[in-house]
Amino acid sequence: MNVLVDEPRLFLVGGPAPDLRAALAEDVRDGLGATPKRLSCRFFYDETGSRLFEEICAQPEYYLTRVETSLLESMAGQLVDAFDTRPDVVELGSGSAVKTRILLAAFLEAHGALTWCPIDISRHALTQSARGLLADFRGLEVRGIAAEYLDALATLGTDERRPRLVLWLGSSIGNFHRGDAAQFLAHVRASLGPEDLLLVGVDLRKDRRVLEAAYDDAAGVTARFNKNLLVRVNAELGGTFDLDAFRHRARYDEEAGRIEMYLDSLREQEVRIARLGWTVGFAAGEAVHTENSYKYSQAELVELAARAGLRRERAWTDAGGRFALQLLRA
Repeated sequence: MNVLVDEPRLFLVGGPAPDLRAALAEDVRDGLGATPKRLSCRFFYDETGSRLFEEICAQPEYYLTRVETSLLESMAGQLVDAFDTRPDVVELGSGSAVKTRILLAAFLEAHGALTWCPIDISRHALTQSARGLLADFRGLEVRGIAAEYLDALATLGTDERRPRLVLWLGSSIGNFHRGDAAQFLAHVRASLGPEDLLLVGVDLRKDRRVLEAAYDDAAGVTARFNKNLLVRVNAELGGTFDLDAFRHRARYDEEAGRIEMYLDSLREQEVRIARLGWTVGFAAGEAVHTENSYKYSQAELVELAARAGLRRERAWTDAGGRFALQLLRA
């Protein structure tokens, strides 16, 4: 991998920058040409989408961030005690690393020094979060990788190193279909040594009204976040989407245990996408699926870990039974 940033206490590497516009074009061509129509949630997080997600996290209906943050604050000391020596902290999808600060502070208080290895596809997010943390934590060293998760883990190696704590927070696992989630965790397990631990944040099954409100807040922030996919197509691919001609919809499929997000066409219409040389038609009421977010029961979490070849060491759940942190070992 190429060296992207080499500064005191900050070392960032990555492969060739992905051509996100080409990837978006491919996804739009395939997804809007399919039946039923779909767009991938991987394109939510451009600069605007990331800012909107931070706003979502502050909405009163969106309990996930508050509950996970509270759990991390209450169990950070126990996590430090789970290691006999100072570990390196590896994080999948570090983003803004707001919650990560809680754990980094706990390990730094205990050991005085720490290496944090964030992994994120966004070079900008990695650089910004790393510099912010380095300004606040004197004993911290950052060795980041701008790449897909599994590619980055493969570069870390397993020989002659400190134990590792791998973090996967924010219930990102919910964006995987259940079988794919087990397969992905099995790939992560293959990168773990005998002293390593994996901490996964998972949103739990709960009342439909709570879940649907969390993904369709009264202020309409999640609606703007979802519609930002159409904004990106207009800006990057020459699309002619009229945002007022689509509505955001979130529904909970109780049997599948997942929130589904859609953009519904409010009328029969055609949208031109210049970069693709293509016009796509929408029927009145036709839905474009944009995201799944799976929720788990405690029994499903035990089964998920077993299918991935992982053993649950500990689990923390809030008093309301809304969210869980799972500490796993290979």
